[in-house]
Amino acid sequence: MIHQVSGRVLAVSVRAAMIAGGWIGFALGVVTGCVLGAGLAWFAGAILSWQRDLSLTLGVTEQLLPFGSQVPVLERIQANWFIVVPFVGVLVGVFAALVGALIGGLVAASYNRSPFGVQVVVEVPRDPQ
Repeated sequence: MIHQVSGRVLAVSVRAAMIAGGWIGFALGVVTGCVLGAGLAWFAGAILSWQRDLSLTLGVTEQLLPFGSQVPVLERIQANWFIVVPFVGVLVGVFAALVGALIGGLVAASYNRSPFGVQVVVEVPRDPQ
């Protein structure tokens, strides 16, 4: 038999809040970072195409055009997009995990310092006696 007990939550584990914030931040950061990495790879290709068209139209060497000195870097980014996308995703994910852990820890610590608790109802099994 189960009965309900009413009570208040007075403290939250800072460690658990930091771990949860880190995981949530990492997951959201990886998705955001992969989208940014794909955009970066696409943008590098678009700049290279624009520069080729501009150099043919104007008859100017690529070194004199905007982003002229970055052509090898842009070509490498465009050619290795399958490495760039997950690398940027993991990089942004790690940064977002650190930010999420920090926010989770700060929220838990500020909640623990608060004089108010959260009202909860918990179901507890009765003793069979």
